[in-house]
Amino acid sequence: MHSDAAEVRKHIRTYLMIGAALLVFTAITVAASFISLGVAGNVALALIIATIKGSMVAAIFMHLNHERRWIYGSLVLTAVFFAALMSIPLFKTADHIGTAVVVPVAAGAPETGHEGR
Repeated sequence: MHSDAAEVRKHIRTYLMIGAALLVFTAITVAASFISLGVAGNVALALIIATIKGSMVAAIFMHLNHERRWIYGSLVLTAVFFAALMSIPLFKTADHIGTAVVVPVAAGAPETGHEGR
């Protein structure tokens, strides 16, 4: 931790600036709630504002702006696991491509199709 007075003042100024920006974005959020853009438009606008506010909090107050290596590492790991999990259904359905699917008819069930012709 830096104990230099100038360094501390710089950090305090940064925190105050981000706090003020969060207040401004909160006011923008309230103002945006009165705008009618349709359901999808309002949800998209709310998510954009929330992402900006969350990014500021995570980067400055949680000090993640100095942890780029860990952040990118976890992002790559997440992407690898996401790709692996999304490929499981693809491989499962690829096993059955080109094979006929036989559906058994229950006993006593009426036949469908063209029996009388």
